[in-house]
Amino acid sequence: MSDNLRGSLFMILAMLGFGIEDAFFKTATGSGGVTAGMGTVQFGLMAMTIYAVYARHKGVPLWDSAYLRPRLLIRTAFEICGRLFFALSLAYTPLSTTSAILQAAPLVVMLGAGLILGERIGPRRWIALAIGFAGVMLILRPSPSGFEANAIFALLGMIGFAGRDLATRTAPPHVHAAQLGVLGFAVVTFAGLVILAFEPGAPALPTPGAAALICGTALAGVVGYTALTAAMRTGEVSVVAPFRYSRLLIALTLAYVVFGERPDAITLLGATLIVGSGVYTLWRDGRRRKAAA
Repeated sequence: MSDNLRGSLFMILAMLGFGIEDAFFKTATGSGGVTAGMGTVQFGLMAMTIYAVYARHKGVPLWDSAYLRPRLLIRTAFEICGRLFFALSLAYTPLSTTSAILQAAPLVVMLGAGLILGERIGPRRWIALAIGFAGVMLILRPSPSGFEANAIFALLGMIGFAGRDLATRTAPPHVHAAQLGVLGFAVVTFAGLVILAFEPGAPALPTPGAAALICGTALAGVVGYTALTAAMRTGEVSVVAPFRYSRLLIALTLAYVVFGERPDAITLLGATLIVGSGVYTLWRDGRRRKAAA
């Protein structure tokens, strides 16, 4: 099996893990067995514990002074934004809408790389970027008759994740992936506490069924994160990365089978524009790198 095929399979496994994670979390919060805040806290604590055990197994310290450096503090701030609003979006917005908007994150990363990191973006990629954002607007439908206010949660979550990914490019290279996992899920826990503080009534523990679903959320999230790390370290990025968009197909399937969602034609068109522009951008980037080599 070639490295490219192995990396592509890892990427599909990662997207499957993330898709199941989203479905478990949405089921747990939608059943009334746990609130979005308490569910996020439980999810973060469980996943953080798993990564802490993994870090100690690898002999990696849980704390690193680099966590307090400006670059990682910026990454942490974006992670809080992403996790907070993504959890709210999963709880209150259709899974198909949330997942479709999330696919625009690589386009926002490209935009940030051009405007902040000074990377060159050619006119064709600018056009692809504009088409992708047009797809986001189709899904949001910012008009008095079609606007879905809760979809703003998905948009803000996507911006938070894009900022996190962009900041990760500037993270200190000596910080181990397990340390980033511990830090990332500590942020998830903090985001859950923020949501919990604004929820009405006294905090309540999840029901046994909801707690089991959140455990599944944590396990699926760890599998997804680990497979994603393996995917990006196996094969060529230009070949492996486009399989990231399999997450949307997985999410649409789960939304249809589990939640009975039926996205309309405009939503599907918007999702197609986002995915198409993203795949084209990655393809152009791969050609540019090969030409430079």
